[in-house]
Amino acid sequence: MRSPVLPLTWHLARSSGRRGLQSHLLAAGAAAVGAFLLLVMIAAAIGSGTRADHTTWRTPHAVAASRATAVQVTTSTYVRHDPVTVVSLAQLPDRAATPAPPGLTAFPEAGEMYVSPALADLLTELPKDRLADRFPGVRSAGTIGAAGLASPDDLVAVIGRAPGDPAVSPAAGNQNYYDENLTDRALVSGFTSTKASVFTSADRTTVLLGVLLLVVPVIVLASAAGRLGAARREQRLAALRLAGATPRQILAMTAVESAGVGAAGALSGALAYAALLPALARLPYGVGAWYTGQLWVGPLWFAAVVLAVTALITVSAVTMLRQVATSPLGVAQQSNPRRTRLIRLVVFVGVLGYIWSTTGGGQLKSRQLIALLFLFYGAFWLFGPWVVDRLGRIVGRYAVRPATLLAARRLSDDPRGAWRTVSGLVLAGFVAGFFSISTLSVDGPSHQGQVAVVTANAADANRVAAEARTALDRAGVEATVSVTSEDAFDSLLSGVPGVIAKVSGGQDRVDTAVTALTPLGAGRFPFTQEYVSAPDDTITSRVATVSTATLVLSFVVAAASAGLTAAANVLDRRRVYGLLRLSGAPLAVLDRSRIREAVIPLTVLAGGTTVMGVFGAMQLNKAAGTTMNTSGAVQLVICVVVGALAMCAAVLGSRPLLRRVTAGAAQGTE
Repeated sequence: MRSPVLPLTWHLARSSGRRGLQSHLLAAGAAAVGAFLLLVMIAAAIGSGTRADHTTWRTPHAVAASRATAVQVTTSTYVRHDPVTVVSLAQLPDRAATPAPPGLTAFPEAGEMYVSPALADLLTELPKDRLADRFPGVRSAGTIGAAGLASPDDLVAVIGRAPGDPAVSPAAGNQNYYDENLTDRALVSGFTSTKASVFTSADRTTVLLGVLLLVVPVIVLASAAGRLGAARREQRLAALRLAGATPRQILAMTAVESAGVGAAGALSGALAYAALLPALARLPYGVGAWYTGQLWVGPLWFAAVVLAVTALITVSAVTMLRQVATSPLGVAQQSNPRRTRLIRLVVFVGVLGYIWSTTGGGQLKSRQLIALLFLFYGAFWLFGPWVVDRLGRIVGRYAVRPATLLAARRLSDDPRGAWRTVSGLVLAGFVAGFFSISTLSVDGPSHQGQVAVVTANAADANRVAAEARTALDRAGVEATVSVTSEDAFDSLLSGVPGVIAKVSGGQDRVDTAVTALTPLGAGRFPFTQEYVSAPDDTITSRVATVSTATLVLSFVVAAASAGLTAAANVLDRRRVYGLLRLSGAPLAVLDRSRIREAVIPLTVLAGGTTVMGVFGAMQLNKAAGTTMNTSGAVQLVICVVVGALAMCAAVLGSRPLLRRVTAGAAQGTE
């Protein structure tokens, strides 16, 4: 016998009218946004790892001298505050040919230089005395392909050297006390290193941190799509249940309808992600923009996200029908308020106690922190409706204005629905509290305007100082040149013999000074404060970028979730709102009640998650050995205020829909 589920589901969907179509469009829109953001987050995580893998060849992989075929020295020089990675390669005589580095067509011969496209443009754009003259005696042999670059904006040069060139000598190793893997030399036989560049090694970790904090609000948005129009669906299916439909048929109809809407929305969001890949690739992160292929997640992830969002929406819709299956008459009469139980509070307190005791020592691995984060999210998701229910009862007892009383009754009658409206911003409060306080700030020596040249000993330093004054005068750079000693640690050289030039006139003059002093470095580039601070600055800049992106996206997702839920609530409660208008309630009162329905639980719950985010940030700072970023308190206040305003704007955005829904009732009162 043919099942009536599919024909009946299709018939009910077609006959649901304009408001049914509106609910379906809202649900599909939420699914599209959820799928799009999930794919973008996965793409960022995968792409950042791919970028790092494209820089591993630059780190020399040392082999035994008997097996070595070449010498590799990797270092960095700066121009306009941007790092230029310079890889010097020298083929050893009477050894097997060394394979070409990634992105090059051949191993460079002595005197040949391959550059990345971005560096080629920069060499043409800037005056020679600011950059090009740092590479004397070499001829252009071509450009480096994408296989050897992390980004289209990557600044890389590969230079072929003679085995006796000072640039590949043992003295070209680490420059000074501050040097942390920016300069490295080794005998190599190929380019098989697995250690990423300093400028990309932290990219994936920081992206994953942002993804973990953002994924739950995105999942909340997607699951909310399955609950859009829930009240209307319950009424319709309860009538079918009373007419003789079995619980299995009711669940099957809901699953089919929700899966169809969710699949259409999720596929639309996934296709939008694919179409927008070229635009997404232009967004800068770390060393620059992306290659489009780095952000393509592949067919498996693409299909998995579409299926996951569809399944999430379907499960979310089906779980709403427990009462329809067991008590259809109560649903049809809307006589059973959805109360919550005290066990939610007990579980929440237990989880908080466990998290507190676990993080007290501050020595946690990444997997443990991830598990605790999801445990916290789960506990707060369980706890939220209970708080909303109690708030509704308390506010209703002391309410003196009609709008407040209406809001309180809605909170206590449907705490889960009210929680879904504010849950996105409540969880975003945790993200805001975490990132605002955990922003890393590393204090270290600062020697802006200094250019340092390392020498073999103090005697050489005196000679190089005289040559440096001549070279700077010839370049038209105003600078004070001094010689450092082993006891002088208050400089870029920090006790290493060499010369310090204190340059006046800004970054352009500093770049010119570096170029003018390059011939004096015996194969080593002069370096500046950017070189010394590179490891710390790279971490802090990545965290700052991810923090800003996560904060913005979390509040955008929260506002979108609130707006969609508020619009769906208007459609679900159109009968209630119509009766209120018939009884003489002004539209302004209904609007104020909806705002208070969001603001009351938001004030309590978002405040709680923000405090928990601050606590989590303090634990992270404790583990990292850094202090709390007190300046982030201003950013935190701004985030909270903007988030609250966005929530109110999202709720008020459905006012035209409320006006249309109650238009007939309003006319009946005239």
